[in-house]
Amino acid sequence: MLLQIVVQDVQLAVLFVFFIAIAWLLAEFKGMKDEIRERFGINNETLKLQLQAYERLSVFAERASLKNLVARTSFATLNVVDYQLTLLDAIKSEYEYNVSQQVYVSPDMWKAIGNLKDQNIFIINQVAAMLPPNAAAIELSKRLLEYSSNKDAELSVIVLDALQFEAKKLL
Repeated sequence: MLLQIVVQDVQLAVLFVFFIAIAWLLAEFKGMKDEIRERFGINNETLKLQLQAYERLSVFAERASLKNLVARTSFATLNVVDYQLTLLDAIKSEYEYNVSQQVYVSPDMWKAIGNLKDQNIFIINQVAAMLPPNAAAIELSKRLLEYSSNKDAELSVIVLDALQFEAKKLL
């Protein structure tokens, strides 16, 4: 009976020491992780700025998608040429507003953002060129929406996936 009590006490002591050792190791690993981040200049402020850049570029990718661009750009009294210029100006100003974010993302990611802008400008110009310049702007909007309805037509979906992938790597 006494031996059984001693064995239980030893087991409890070993278990207690085990949990203390685990807690100590976790604290050590956290300290090492913080030291590595500090050594490489990675801190919470940098991480916040990078994540904000991914958020802003995600908003850009959404806003630059053809269907969203058409949906939020008024064309009531415009002809095709004026509407084309309005759409192009909207994409370019969105891009210029976010150009500083390239500092916080990988070069490949920034290239994808530039490709999205360039591709959508190209598509708008190509579709507009197929219409008479004085046609109503609604014709251009219809054609752009038809084009963007093809699931493979929107580069913005791919760019959004890439942004999400890179942001998750930071976390």
